[in-house]
Amino acid sequence: MIREPLVPLFDLVLCVSDAVDLVSPNVAQHHKQVAYLAQAIAREMGVPHDTRHEIVLAGMLHDIGALSLKERLELLQFETRDPHRHAEIASRLLFSFPRLRKAGELVRFHHLPWDEGRGEEFHGLPVPLESHIIHLADRVAVSIDRRQGILVQAPNICKRIAAQRGRLFSPAVVDAFLAAAERECFWLDATSPSLTPALRETVAMDSIELGPDEILAATNLFRQIIDFRSRFTARHSAGVAAVAEALAALFGFSARELRLMRVAGYLHDLGKLAVPAEILEKPGRLTDEEYSIMRAHTFHTYYTYRTLRSVHGMAVVSAWAAFHHERLDGSGYPFHLKAADLPLGSRIMAVADTFTALTEDRPYRNGMDVDRAFSILMEMAEKRALDREIVELARGHLGKINDARATAQADATEEYRRLFAELDTAPSP
Repeated sequence: MIREPLVPLFDLVLCVSDAVDLVSPNVAQHHKQVAYLAQAIAREMGVPHDTRHEIVLAGMLHDIGALSLKERLELLQFETRDPHRHAEIASRLLFSFPRLRKAGELVRFHHLPWDEGRGEEFHGLPVPLESHIIHLADRVAVSIDRRQGILVQAPNICKRIAAQRGRLFSPAVVDAFLAAAERECFWLDATSPSLTPALRETVAMDSIELGPDEILAATNLFRQIIDFRSRFTARHSAGVAAVAEALAALFGFSARELRLMRVAGYLHDLGKLAVPAEILEKPGRLTDEEYSIMRAHTFHTYYTYRTLRSVHGMAVVSAWAAFHHERLDGSGYPFHLKAADLPLGSRIMAVADTFTALTEDRPYRNGMDVDRAFSILMEMAEKRALDREIVELARGHLGKINDARATAQADATEEYRRLFAELDTAPSP
């Protein structure tokens, strides 16, 4: 029996943060950099340890609501137009998981200008000082030119920030930043390729561990971050997770294993965060440039595997989630594993992903009916691309499998609809 792990919250957040920043070299390590800068400024201000912990989590997830590459790149400008929509999306997603609710509150206001003190509240709501700390840290991060040595740039960045004291930024936060910026280690740590261990050590981030139910809830949140970037993928991982769990139950998986299978289904497309949403949404032919980007990320399962392998206690989930494009005959990708190397959980995930993908709408085609989808699954099983035993078992329980998919995807569609309906009625600065 597989032993269910306790997973550090920091590790799970880190793998999503890293995956989000794979979308472009221009934003590599951005989330971690903001988290590090924000906690260093907060420490300079004497902010308590527990609050700095929340600042790190918020910093590592602050731009998850920027759904397109265009949005992410626009946010690299020092002053941006209408940056609040992505902050509202991020906060609403984070609110769904109690352990990240406080981080969501900080993220919600992280682009609100100080405006000579008027930024202390928003439509009658108090704005946490920590949101203003993240705002300044974010603007420091986007001011760093990766082509130049950081210590050469530091004085000009300080001048740029100081010039906005009282207008964009809280005077108290600016003063704390300028004090921290006098130490070379502040800049060297923030731009270090080894930023993860430095960040982990700052506020003992491994201290919060998630149990089985919290892991399930957290990865359901991450499933939304992965899928909600496009209306065409908004319900995909929910369907895959439900089908995979239903199939695993037919094979006699234990309750613990079924929970891990659902987690793997939620995270199986984690690497797709590296694919721009504009490409996922495009109905027509890709341009040469778009095709080259898509080609570079064709092997998104590689990113899923490597990212999840870094999470303590998630080795089994990593294999089940990331091998869903491997084939029994070795013709799959990116590892070209053969039958002997593919555990049952990975084989189940391959069938669940293929079935779900065939039956749902995509920008370039309508979803197939269930009978046509299963005929394709059988063809793939005949060619040893998929496991024949799993496909035949699914066909024998077709109603149950399809009902599980349809119910989960209907729920996910409603979550997606509700999120954006509420967003359209939310006040903006």
